[in-house]
Amino acid sequence: MSSLLQKQESFTLSSYTDLYDLVVPEDNLLRQMNELVDFSFILDELKEKYCLDNGRNAVSPIRMFKYLLLKTIFDISDVDVVERSKYDMSFKYFLNYAPEDKVIHPSSLTKFRRTRLVDMDLLDMLIHKSVEIALEHGLIESKTIIVDATHSASRYCAKTAKEFLQEKSKQLRKTIY
Repeated sequence: MSSLLQKQESFTLSSYTDLYDLVVPEDNLLRQMNELVDFSFILDELKEKYCLDNGRNAVSPIRMFKYLLLKTIFDISDVDVVERSKYDMSFKYFLNYAPEDKVIHPSSLTKFRRTRLVDMDLLDMLIHKSVEIALEHGLIESKTIIVDATHSASRYCAKTAKEFLQEKSKQLRKTIY
């Protein structure tokens, strides 16, 4: 891959990076994944999807993939993963941000999926390869990969407002009793 994208992968130097040693413990899953897994395979897989001589610099494909990986691991939305990456130091560490760096806009994830991961099998393959590497290093024990299917599930199992309120009411009564 071009040195242009590889230069973007370098960690931003900051006088606050020592904070990570204080607030992200050694046994944190994201810290271990970041230190043990070489995500450079993503650059090789996506090199054909980037124009290297046109426009401004793109957000690092590794960082964008890591956002999607966090979204999958923690089962949260695009907006939630970006919001959490603003204040969760383990997320910032995993994403190779300096503690004071600003994060991306959630719409960037949608754009990344639509323009760089047009073939959804590519995302599955990248997640599978990441999980394989994590398994090799003993970070994950399960061999099951669960990919977020919230949109299809929500359309399939749609509840009416009345059914939703009845279910919440039942849960509330159960909690009170």
